[in-house]
Amino acid sequence: MDIALASVTVANMFALLGAVFFVTTLLMRTMVPLRVAGIISDVFFIGYGVLSNTITTLILYLLLLPINIFRLAQMLKLVNKARVAAQGDLSMDWLKPFMTRRKYSKGDVLFRKGDRANEMFFTVTGKFLVTELGIELPPGRLVGELAFLSPDNRRTQSLECTEDGEVLAITYDRLLEIYFQNPEFGYYFLRLSTERLLQNIARLEGIIDEYKAKEQAAAASTP
Repeated sequence: MDIALASVTVANMFALLGAVFFVTTLLMRTMVPLRVAGIISDVFFIGYGVLSNTITTLILYLLLLPINIFRLAQMLKLVNKARVAAQGDLSMDWLKPFMTRRKYSKGDVLFRKGDRANEMFFTVTGKFLVTELGIELPPGRLVGELAFLSPDNRRTQSLECTEDGEVLAITYDRLLEIYFQNPEFGYYFLRLSTERLLQNIARLEGIIDEYKAKEQAAAASTP
């Protein structure tokens, strides 16, 4: 009994609370609550390290604390951007920290129609051509999100670099990870993809109207 009472110190209480919150992080299904619990756990373990003069524990959790704070800030920014997107802002800035930068030269083919797709791109500099449609993509355009949604993940068009430039790339696996960590992202991505589909429909309607106008003009000019 005396041994048990002797072990009840402020330092050990800090360690116990830190352990409780650490175990809690293992039970979390979404990233934001996990990071919050991780930060609280880090604070208690730092307190334990200071009070018990355990240098290794103190250093470890002093390193972990800013990492958890940074990741929490990242996730909160993502959630906030997703909510803003629900109100009409479809900016891609919030996703850029999760993407990797790549350089392409004129003539490089990023992918071909029918290829198996596993990543999405965001054009940063240079120019890129959607070969089958003859559409040139300037900087600031998203490419490859429709293949992410298709059942077989196949490219619906080909994309070629027509002017040296850079793109940001993110794998579909990473997109899924972000979605499951933050379900709000799903709504953002749905809006983004829907807008692209509506743009494609409007483009096709324009082509059809142009074709009909040419047919009518040809019929009118025929004696």
